[in-house]
Amino acid sequence: MNKKDILLYLRTNSKTENEQILKLVDEAAVTVERAAKPKTLYRIFDCTVTDGALIVDGVEFKSRRLAENLRGCKRVVIFGATLGVEIDRLIKSASSSDIAKAMAYQAAGATLIEEVCDALEEEIKKEYGVSLRQRYSPGYFDLDITEQKKLFSLIEITKRIGLTLTDSCEMVPTKSVTAFIGIEEK
Repeated sequence: MNKKDILLYLRTNSKTENEQILKLVDEAAVTVERAAKPKTLYRIFDCTVTDGALIVDGVEFKSRRLAENLRGCKRVVIFGATLGVEIDRLIKSASSSDIAKAMAYQAAGATLIEEVCDALEEEIKKEYGVSLRQRYSPGYFDLDITEQKKLFSLIEITKRIGLTLTDSCEMVPTKSVTAFIGIEEK
């Protein structure tokens, strides 16, 4: 796991030489990596991109910024990734007794889920011989977080990898990502 990224998520200087912080980061990285049970799921869909929306399988995702990101794409990857519930348990447990450790777990979890997403993107690029646009997730800019419900239904994410939504459309487990990625044909 990338120590510099963990330090950035902790909002510290990534070049810190503070031995206490570095030790905390190292321990958190090991603990989170051991506890994580990464699962991913993706599907590739044909899509239509309008000036203000992405349309997939008859489902419209309204977002001018997402449409700009996907302009020119005829296919889109919709994916979900999670580290599993044990990371949430680690963070919650540490929160009651050691807030610094809880923050380090939080940062290590954020780093690891990004690495899982990056690896999934590399796998897709290699398998399909395509280039991918930048990931774009519900909750960014003008793509409302409630659009998660539509995304979840398109790829049966709860059934397949155990990722669920709260009433306010937050994901459980929390160290999870869903996103759209435009496919650029080579």
